[in-house]
Amino acid sequence: MATAAIITAAFIREAEVQCSALGANSLKTVVITHPLSTLTEAEIQTRAEEAAPQILAILAHT
Repeated sequence: MATAAIITAAFIREAEVQCSALGANSLKTVVITHPLSTLTEAEIQTRAEEAAPQILAILAHT
């Protein structure tokens, strides 16, 4: 089953460290622009549109 973690660009290094520590080095990441928590619904929609091609690429390669 295809699996990915969606993260903001500010947390790329932290995601790499956690994946390594948990033995999940093959986990794919979908990286979107930071921040996320303070956005309007319209801005969140933009982030979803940013993530969509990355998610589709991960699904296509499984």
